[in-house]
Amino acid sequence: MPPTTVPPTTVPPTTVPPTTVPPTTVLPADVFDPACVVRSTGTSFEEVTADTDSTSDDASVGDALGGLALWIESGFSSGIAAGDLVDICVGNGLNDLDGSPNPQPDDAAIAAARQTNVERQQGKLNELFADFGASDLAVDGDSGARTGQRLCAARLALGLEISVDDMEPGSAEESLLFAATQLPVPTPDTGESGRWILVDRTCQMLFAGTGSTLTFAFTTSTGSTDFETRLQSGAEAFRFNPAVQNNGWHDSSEFPVGVDNPRNGNMYKPLYFDVGQAIHGANYVPAFPDSKGCARLRVGDQDALVGWLGLSDAPGETWRKAEMDVEVTVQGEFIGR
Repeated sequence: MPPTTVPPTTVPPTTVPPTTVPPTTVLPADVFDPACVVRSTGTSFEEVTADTDSTSDDASVGDALGGLALWIESGFSSGIAAGDLVDICVGNGLNDLDGSPNPQPDDAAIAAARQTNVERQQGKLNELFADFGASDLAVDGDSGARTGQRLCAARLALGLEISVDDMEPGSAEESLLFAATQLPVPTPDTGESGRWILVDRTCQMLFAGTGSTLTFAFTTSTGSTDFETRLQSGAEAFRFNPAVQNNGWHDSSEFPVGVDNPRNGNMYKPLYFDVGQAIHGANYVPAFPDSKGCARLRVGDQDALVGWLGLSDAPGETWRKAEMDVEVTVQGEFIGR
């Protein structure tokens, strides 16, 4: 009887799932005062302050904690990153990481820190809006109406609470701003395949695109008090007047003027979406509502919008909606700065 042959047993290799190691919160041994130092696990100072009750008993932790105070205290010249060491004992006269003197900042130091952070935000805003026709902000740390207008537009696109205020250094919203690699479409109502224009009265910005693709982000000036640009939800553009006989300038029939004065009535290549209200070019487009109901764009921006719609060579006025093929939404309420 032949010997029994036992086939070798094949043991499948053991699969060990990868281990995810969270960022360490352990402090280096040479930290001067461990009670006053935490290691950030996120990218905002708000995440740091949320854990301070469990990491420090210092009396200065609490009301004194704020993005700017922590930013100055810890000597950050840019944003905060996960793993950074943060000195949370604000105003105690010490750098609690190494024990060196750290005088409480005076008004000049605080103003300089704010200016530096505004410059950072202006530079990032220029980066995000660069591909959509918006003119660059001056990166000068002077936070005026134009910067507020652009911050408002960025918040709208990023789905944040709308405001024209500066973003606090190291805040959660500033962290989202600097983490953004592109400007999203600013409203969920534009996910269809057609062309759309969004006029936001809060930010005084006009966005345009096709479906889920953003094409333009222009500054605008909507209707002033008692002449507000009326709210719309997908209104079809119904009339376009290239005013070819007058180099594109159409004299408003409701607010006529004798010369091409965009502050009074003349409109450059108006695209109508609601009775006598239109999107049109103008030589004066402030960062606040100042028109008689229309949404103004700079002349070059209006040319770009008209070109995108395929109307640059229109021989004359048209009332055919199919030729314009764009829906206009108007939303928001203006908030000054």
